[in-house]
Amino acid sequence: MYFQAAEPGMPVRQRNAHVDEGLLVRVGIPHSGGRLAYHAFNEGYAGMVSASAFWNPRTGRFRIPEATDLSELDFALDSAGFTAMRLFQLKGRQRGIAGVYPWTMEQFVELASFSGATWVSQPDLCCEPEIAADQAAIDYRINATATLLEGMLRVVYAWQDELSKTMSAREVQNAVRVPVPVAQGRSIDDYRRSIDLMMKVWERWMPWIAPPVLIGLGSVCRRHLTDPRHGLFAILEGLEGDLPAGVGVHLFGV
Repeated sequence: MYFQAAEPGMPVRQRNAHVDEGLLVRVGIPHSGGRLAYHAFNEGYAGMVSASAFWNPRTGRFRIPEATDLSELDFALDSAGFTAMRLFQLKGRQRGIAGVYPWTMEQFVELASFSGATWVSQPDLCCEPEIAADQAAIDYRINATATLLEGMLRVVYAWQDELSKTMSAREVQNAVRVPVPVAQGRSIDDYRRSIDLMMKVWERWMPWIAPPVLIGLGSVCRRHLTDPRHGLFAILEGLEGDLPAGVGVHLFGV
């Protein structure tokens, strides 16, 4: 029997993640392999791995191991925004994304494509109190996070467009991944504005991409639960009517 190969072409309406209904807890794994990945694999845990786990500062490149227990794991890739900001505070301007990350957007998109991650979050600028001291700093980071989403989508589109000359749409979509966008802020109003900017960026790229299936909520790690203004419960309740229809939310570090 003869099967004809799919024609080359650009994918459309791409989903940025495949998410089952219900709550999924991902365990943090700070390495690209090793005993923690082995334990997570044995226990059947889903994982969250920081991009910094793959970064080699000596060579200035990401290193992706050929085969580890992580390779067999359902893990998501975090952009390591908090770690990057701390590095920026300690050492000053970096050579990569926004002068904050040590790696470039192209290097990060390449890591996202070859790491084997189930989904990948966009590079963002976090708003924890030790990073963003006042509202002006928070506003800057919200704006910059939307700009970085635009930057990553541009790189992904350009690479997919080039691959589409010789590969089928399905192959192109599997080769270069569309990111999970991240909302940033500290108060409910901050996150509302961030989501609004996020969706304005996202909608400009539709129908090449579908509406987001999953978005991330950043700067909630170690956050107080019940504070009436900044607590996690207040933030989630306040955002209920502002999230895109049918979207799932990943809470980083909760």
